[in-house]
Amino acid sequence: MTDLTADQMADTHRAAFNQSRPWGKVEFESLLKDRFTFAIGNRYCFALGRVIADEAELLTLATHPDHQRQGLAHALMQRWMSAVTAKSARDAFLEVAQDNHSAQHLYLKLGFIRVGHRKAYYTRKNAPPVAAVLMKRQLP
Repeated sequence: MTDLTADQMADTHRAAFNQSRPWGKVEFESLLKDRFTFAIGNRYCFALGRVIADEAELLTLATHPDHQRQGLAHALMQRWMSAVTAKSARDAFLEVAQDNHSAQHLYLKLGFIRVGHRKAYYTRKNAPPVAAVLMKRQLP
């Protein structure tokens, strides 16, 4: 679904996730080998997800800081939801850091609801770990 390379994904992820440990090239290569996993987007903004049976999971969404606040993630998430719906997903799940208010706002705007949390899930550089907010959305 994209010509995005694992190197480009790792570069964008590193720039976007500077408070926690970003995923590296090898991790993206490994994920992309999985037949259930796919990526959409470009080197400025991409989404990585998977569909198993009728459930979709957003593994990560990253927008390079130089390209944030331009609507790229919103448009990409709409494409991602269409793609997973086409792959027969009925529900979409994701987790987001509790301190990532802009991402939570985006997901709420897209129809996701909060369904749980995981304590101390994300590590932070020079700061205590932060919880993950679990979110879900039914797909059309």
